[in-house]
Amino acid sequence: TVLSEKPTTFTITVTSEAGENGETVQTTLKFTYREQYPDEAPLYEIVSQENLDDNDVTDIIKLLEQQAEENLGMVMIFTLVSAVQEKLNEIVDQIKTRREEEKKQKEREAEEEEKQRFHGTPVTIENFLNWKAKFDAELLEIKRKKMKEEEQAGKNKLSGKQLFEMDHNLDTSDIQFLEE
Repeated sequence: TVLSEKPTTFTITVTSEAGENGETVQTTLKFTYREQYPDEAPLYEIVSQENLDDNDVTDIIKLLEQQAEENLGMVMIFTLVSAVQEKLNEIVDQIKTRREEEKKQKEREAEEEEKQRFHGTPVTIENFLNWKAKFDAELLEIKRKKMKEEEQAGKNKLSGKQLFEMDHNLDTSDIQFLEE
């Protein structure tokens, strides 16, 4: 976009190629020709940027300075824009690499967490004997409860003699059964 004719000032928006998830980085560069251009580097600045860190902006400015020095005496806007385009593509690749590293780091942390969960306590003679004593005490307590329940259930049950004494119909029930 041409902003003014004297001095010639214009902006160019440079966008990186889309990354793996469609992410892009973008910057708008503003160039102003000096009177001695191309023997003198044009004035340039970054007007806006999208998805760029401050470090990335600094790197782009340094790249523009370097490219301008190397191309003094030649028409250089296309070269400068191409260099910025390549740098933006590198930044997208770095973002992709950073995300992959973060993903791998999370996987490693999850794996370590899983290992810790299954690691448990190392078995030593002292640990085993302590566990065995507690286990035997629990078993003994369970047996005591079971015996108490059986005793209580047994108190409510009547013996055969007691049943015969209480119900006299039982005296003759076997005989009636045999006769039938």
